[in-house]
Amino acid sequence: MRTVRPVAGGDVNEAWRVVLADGGEAFVKSRADAPPEFFAREAEGLAWLAEARALATPAVRAVGETPAFLALEWLEAGAPLSDFDVRLGRGLAALHARGAPAFGGPRDNWIGPLPQANAPMESWPEFYGERRLRPLAQRARDAGRLPTSLARRLDALCAELPRRVGDPEPPARLHGDLWSGNLHRDASGRPCLVDPAAYGGHREVDLAMMRLFGDFADSTFAAYAEAVPLQPGAAERVPLYQLYPLLVHVNLFGSGYLGSLERALRASEGRSPR
Repeated sequence: MRTVRPVAGGDVNEAWRVVLADGGEAFVKSRADAPPEFFAREAEGLAWLAEARALATPAVRAVGETPAFLALEWLEAGAPLSDFDVRLGRGLAALHARGAPAFGGPRDNWIGPLPQANAPMESWPEFYGERRLRPLAQRARDAGRLPTSLARRLDALCAELPRRVGDPEPPARLHGDLWSGNLHRDASGRPCLVDPAAYGGHREVDLAMMRLFGDFADSTFAAYAEAVPLQPGAAERVPLYQLYPLLVHVNLFGSGYLGSLERALRASEGRSPR
């Protein structure tokens, strides 16, 4: 290595820009308390997304366990192409359409620092309730971050999921943690996805998370719907699929997200928002 320079790496990891002896560059991130195979699962997720040939992802250079690190291709961001947002929508539609073998994945992984169970289940309502909502609700309740009343309502909603998720669809190939911080540009200005929490699930999950904190253009969603139209009622199900990332935030950051969680829960229950 020639030089190592710290860069912003988010809340979970330390990160560096590394210039190698041959002049090449890499983005390297590490975590002192990383669970076993933490970065290996992320590397697998990136490879799985890249396999779809729908949207760019950084190439994996190396993965280590002791110390725990992940080395990726350095992304030198170019000016965004004029049709960047449309490319993102069409590319995401193509990624989802590439599909997955099941609802779930071959191995568990993580969303941020939180464990994410991926053992496959036969139906999407079962998977979303048993592998996504109930585990994080229980975790937050055990930590004193989720009031009992909300935990009970979430549990009741899980029993109603077969009637609330729309018509059956085959599992889509999901990024799994698609907020604006995990969207980058490559040198040519094309959209590039990083930091996945990948698994096979319902495509509306990625789209709902994109709407949670804004920052994605309307033209992205329009391009997606033009490429692969959404089922009737998809707009009304956005709060239902925002429950999972909101539970992630309650677990990580506490009560500041309880109001947003309660509003999404009310909408998912079919109640009028307050």
